[in-house]
This record gives sequence, C-alpha cells and structure tokens, in this order.
Amino acid sequence: MTQSVRVALVGDYRANAVAHQAIPPAVQLAAKSLSLDVTADWIATPDINQHHWNDYDAIWVVPGSPYLNDEGVFATIRWARENHKPFLGSCGGFQYAVVEYARNVLGWEDAGHAETDEGGRWVIAPLACSLVEQRGTVTFEPGSKIAQAYGALESNEGYHCNFGVNPEFSAALATNNLRITSWDLDRDVRGVELTDHPFFVATLFQSERAALQNRLSPLVVAWLQAAAK
Repeated sequence: MTQSVRVALVGDYRANAVAHQAIPPAVQLAAKSLSLDVTADWIATPDINQHHWNDYDAIWVVPGSPYLNDEGVFATIRWARENHKPFLGSCGGFQYAVVEYARNVLGWEDAGHAETDEGGRWVIAPLACSLVEQRGTVTFEPGSKIAQAYGALESNEGYHCNFGVNPEFSAALATNNLRITSWDLDRDVRGVELTDHPFFVATLFQSERAALQNRLSPLVVAWLQAAAK
C-alpha cells in the first residue's frame, strides 16, 4: 500500500513566477521517485490562520516575498522550528527563516529584512549583485543535510532574488544550533540548516527549478523523505 503524505506549500501563488511554475512538478517528481502518494495544499499567506499545521506532514515556505501576510509566515516558520516539523524554505522562505531565527532564538528583537523593515539590524540585506534569473555554483558543507541530499559537494543552481544574508552578521548567526552549510564561490551564504531538528533546511537558491527540465530536486526529495518518517 502506497504511503500517503500531506504537505503545505505556504506562499502567495503567482502564475508568472518561475519557481511557482516549478514547485508542483518538483513535488510530483519527488513523490514518484519515493513511491509516495503526496497531497500538496498551496496556502495563500492571508489564509494561514485557517489551517492547522498538525494536519500536515511537512511545510515549505515558497519564494515570493514580501508576503501578503508576513507575520503569518514568521509564525509558521517558528511553529515548524519549535515543533520539529520537516521544513523547507527557498528564496523568500530562506530569508524569512533567517530573520525568524535571529529574532526568536538569538534574541535580536530588531532583526529585520531590508525589503520590508526601515530600521533595525538588517540580517537580510540587498545583494551586492542582483541574482534575478541568474545561475551560479553553490558549494555544500561535507556531511550536511544539503550535501547528503545532493550526494555531492557542489551544484549549479538558479535564483530570483535581490536580497541575502548580510555578511556582517553571518558569523554571529551561526553561533547556536543554526549551521551555514552552503555558500557561493565568494563564500556568501546560500543555505542553512538546524542541527537540533529532524529536517529544517533553507536555501537562497531555488532547487525546485530542476523540475522544469524534468529533473529531480534533491532537496524536495529529502524534504518528502522527512515528511514520510
């Protein structure tokens, strides 16, 4: 009997967003590779309060920031982190996961995102060079969940973003149970994960884009594997 898994895709769907086009086939391809029956509910951020996350086996905060309900997204990420629910964040989901961690684990109450916050400590700041519809090499820390998912120590990945981790804060961010496990070739942060969580991985790159070439996204496969457990 095929195992059934229900997952939440949290974000505000836009038909013209490349990542949003890629996500449904990325989930389908990964589900087929794992012989899972996956139901994926796309949840618009204004509707977050109408859903109970206990009803889901995993949560993915998808690209598309700023969200229509930023506070709901932060609350969702915090819930997944504190309740050990398998979590994937890509692009905006990565950025918001970093801010949530800085605020609620490191106690940086003024931690903010330069796209949406006028003051405070911008842990997410404008990138030196825009990565809108760009590709680049990313490297992975040996033994990390990201490296294990890829079965490799580097990959060429696509982006659609203008914001990333502020290099001024990257060392301080990684002082507790958050590990920086992916970088670009200039050693700027491209992925993080938690050491005390069964699966909490967030990347600035959009691994789901592989599905547009009918290829598996290793991170979506690993996320669904965690959901199935």
